Amino acid sequence: MSNYTVESTKVETSDGAKLHTRLFKPIEEGDVKDNLVIVLVHPFSILGGCQALLKGIAAGLAEKGYKAVTFDMRGAGKSTGRATLTGFAEIKDVIAVCKWVCGNLSSDRILLVGSSAGCSVAALKSLLHIWCTNCRHHKAVLNSPKPKLFVMGTRDGFTSVKQLQNKLSSAVGRVETHLIEGASHFQMEGPEFDNQMDLANGLHVLCHQNQLTIQ
Repeated sequence: MSNYTVESTKVETSDGAKLHTRLFKPIEEGDVKDNLVIVLVHPFSILGGCQALLKGIAAGLAEKGYKAVTFDMRGAGKSTGRATLTGFAEIKDVIAVCKWVCGNLSSDRILLVGSSAGCSVAALKSLLHIWCTNCRHHKAVLNSPKPKLFVMGTRDGFTSVKQLQNKLSSAVGRVETHLIEGASHFQMEGPEFDNQMDLANGLHVLCHQNQLTIQ
């Protein structure tokens, strides 16, 4: 039996899109470890990205005592609106969900998590701490002064480990990396690697609290 619960709601953006949003949290309010809320941004909607891909990570975080929020960006899943190729409209989705978190979950801290192209959408608004998985669209992420954790599979078909290391040499601010051995780009979005991805999230939460540094 799981020790977390899931609540669903609709969050409206500034331009009227209604986003299907889910909150994963411990069943008992007393089991919540921190007022930090982790907001997860799914991969490119046009290629099938949706919040369901991040369910395993969100559930793992909730089981460890954290509140995690997933949502379908415009045009994905049960959300209204239309997905875009550039991702600029989707920035409004991220902002709307973060405002909802601040207004409804009594949280003054948000950890913003982006998977694949979702990290670019998150970074383009550069509001918060950024966690990034297999992110090829890197410029906005690298130029953000916020702390960054890059999580990547060693068999990623879009970016090699060497390319990642080269790009990070020019990154601004604090940068950490976590490599998942044998994982390809799309495998990291599946249940096979949920435990390892959840471990990476847990490491970043600890980094965020200045309790450890990832090597």
